[in-house]
Amino acid sequence: MEMTKRKLTTIMATDCVSFSKHMEFDELGTLRNLNECRSIIDQKIAEYGGRIFHTAGDSIIAEFDSTVNSVKAAYEFQGELKARSTDAATDLPLNWRVGIHLDDVIVDGANIMGCGVNIAARLESQCEPTEVLVSRIVKEQIERRIEIPIHADGTRKLKNISDQFEVFVVGGDKLRDARPTEALAELPLTAVPLALTAKKPKIAVTPFENLSKQDDSEYLAEGIFRDLITEFSRMKEFDVVSHQTALRFVADYSNIQNAVKELGIDYFVNGSIRTAGQKIRISVDLTDAIDGANLWGQKYDRVMEDIFDIQDEIVLKMSRQLLGNIEINSLQRIKRKPSKNLNSYEWLVRGNYHHVRFGKEHMEKAIEAFDMAINLDQSNARAHALKACTLGAGLTYGWVNPEEKIPVIFEHVRKSQEADEDDFECLRICSALSLMEGNHQAAQEHANKAYRINPNDPRVLRQMGSVLIVMGRAAEALKLLHHSFDLDPIPQGQTTSCHNYLQFVWAYYSMEDYESCVLYGEKIVHMPRITWLLVLSAISLQADIEAARAHTLFIKKTDEYRGVDWATAIESLRLRPGDSRIEQLELFVRELFSEQSATESNVASA
Repeated sequence: MEMTKRKLTTIMATDCVSFSKHMEFDELGTLRNLNECRSIIDQKIAEYGGRIFHTAGDSIIAEFDSTVNSVKAAYEFQGELKARSTDAATDLPLNWRVGIHLDDVIVDGANIMGCGVNIAARLESQCEPTEVLVSRIVKEQIERRIEIPIHADGTRKLKNISDQFEVFVVGGDKLRDARPTEALAELPLTAVPLALTAKKPKIAVTPFENLSKQDDSEYLAEGIFRDLITEFSRMKEFDVVSHQTALRFVADYSNIQNAVKELGIDYFVNGSIRTAGQKIRISVDLTDAIDGANLWGQKYDRVMEDIFDIQDEIVLKMSRQLLGNIEINSLQRIKRKPSKNLNSYEWLVRGNYHHVRFGKEHMEKAIEAFDMAINLDQSNARAHALKACTLGAGLTYGWVNPEEKIPVIFEHVRKSQEADEDDFECLRICSALSLMEGNHQAAQEHANKAYRINPNDPRVLRQMGSVLIVMGRAAEALKLLHHSFDLDPIPQGQTTSCHNYLQFVWAYYSMEDYESCVLYGEKIVHMPRITWLLVLSAISLQADIEAARAHTLFIKKTDEYRGVDWATAIESLRLRPGDSRIEQLELFVRELFSEQSATESNVASA
């Protein structure tokens, strides 16, 4: 059976506004003006390397190898068409809409087809006349590479695609900026900006204030703060910023409105706790991030055994406040509590407090606390999972002995699975371990399940992205990685965004978008050897091997990396056997060092 031919390409769809109505009144005049417009459009598409593969009446669908060039072509021909429409010599002004999307498509001779083509056409149908509407993946490809402004424009309902598809307008003023809200009722229905309709709210849960004098209450306050983030993260109805980003928000932002603008936050959840023995008082508030209005607030006077019920009630009530009286299915889980033993839960909270902080001392305290939680309750799945995760971080930074601790990691992962097969932390770790072992199917199954349980946890999103890249689905991976970056720009234990950039480098390299690969690579402060190789390979594939050797990355690291076991380094990418990228990278690294080695030999001989 012949394999279906596929490729990644940028699709542009455009058509003429009210073409049929113009044809009813003046067929010949409309056709003449259409041909004038087509000459402008066709010339720009050809100028920027595009290929028209479908036309029908007034509609055009074209493809581009370069996303940047597709947007430039659309922006420029829209500008010329606007100028034509305002020219007094034009007898029939015609306006056009443009939709652009990047996707993997099926190639059938000279034609291409697939979901990507449909999305571009749906975007075009949702576009305002004279504008260019693009998907998020297109926006990510072009930002910082072109001088044209691009604006977020909410979400659209794309038939048979998505009810909330995020879109961006290239160039021009957004309609909602140009027209005051009070005048919307006077506009025709088609002119009302869809971006004003409900969008997915973004929530920031900030650390709870500890009002108690007891030292142990600090751990409990942070435990409640983190548990609430986890509960909101399980819900597909929200975007929720990560623990680390919420902590950074409190520490780094003196001006709240600057943070709201940068992080795109719609609502804050904050509160305080006070404990006295087994009694606990929790105060919690929901605040509008834009105007600071208090939307909901409540106090709970309970005992410690009620802590989980309180958290569920907070999430449910706040969700209904924001979204209406909806059914929150994600709260109806088989296992709500990480442990039925309250003392075990308290040690879990203490361990997590240290787990998310950087340093060998925090690692040791976290492991000690997780051990206490496990001793009190062997079925505490989260304690097993987080101990495995903590030891994994210790391996990364060289704080523990690999031969001694790798079997321990696998043992705690196994026990976590036995205790709760639906714990998303454990599933994420299982996915990472399966990928490390080269078991791609198991890695994908674990990652899929973790993502279904918690679609907003940035570490789950990053792990899912890693699996998709290895499986040859980098375009899908990028969507998850950028979502993770939005929620968690600086991951826990890090001081920069470099950890995110490492995955962007690998994803763009896999998509053969070498320009983006190099762009993100040059942002990385401390670059691992395999990322170094990917970036230099991308430079070589963009230009030639000499360009790679001349780059500052090569010059700075050539002596350090000359003796590296590159076969093992390339193996760390966990590619499937037979993947052509393995041989490509092996050949490249030999070529990269070969000429310099020969030159040094000649110098020595002389």
